[in-house]
Amino acid sequence: MPVNLSIKNVPDDLADALRVRAAANHRSLQGELLAILEHELRTPPRKTLAEFVREAEARGFKTRSNSVRIIREDRDKR
Repeated sequence: MPVNLSIKNVPDDLADALRVRAAANHRSLQGELLAILEHELRTPPRKTLAEFVREAEARGFKTRSNSVRIIREDRDKR
């Protein structure tokens, strides 16, 4: 069953920005708010840079820090 929500004390600048965005998307304020909520809550969160680097390293990609380490190890062998 759908739930009714309300947001109180919205600053004027945010309300104005929402009105502009709703008009640009041919939606009511309520429709725009629902679209924003759906997008934000159903879209997987973006990975942080650290998460991206860890995944790349786990897949065997060399990162700058790996490259620096490899070069230093190579120099130390000489």
